[in-house]
Amino acid sequence: MYAFSISTGKTYEDAVATVKNALQEQGFGVLTEINVSAVMKKKLDIDKRPYIILGACNPVLANQAIDAVPDIGLLLPCNVVVREEENGTITVAFMDPSAVLALVDNPQIPALAAEVRSRLEKVRDAVAATD
Repeated sequence: MYAFSISTGKTYEDAVATVKNALQEQGFGVLTEINVSAVMKKKLDIDKRPYIILGACNPVLANQAIDAVPDIGLLLPCNVVVREEENGTITVAFMDPSAVLALVDNPQIPALAAEVRSRLEKVRDAVAATD
């Protein structure tokens, strides 16, 4: 699997805010926000349920990874998706850095990936704890 997720009873807006706050608490900044539903409406005139991709980066860990493997930036940042399902529940899904960074053949990367995953799991747990 390349991801792990949680379902929440929060509103979409509350889930996005909770995820952003929890990411910050774990040392991540949100570098990008792609409002997929807005893009689909604008570019294709398709109405989609709320769906956002947050590009999260922990600068300390990213710097260590880039120092070890300069091209690792091709696999960064860590994406987090917040989306509304057909039944109205909200799913928060996280890229699994351990799975994605397993593509990199460097002995330093597994420990970094495990640290990033651990921090993202804490973000997931924060979403669950505030339900």
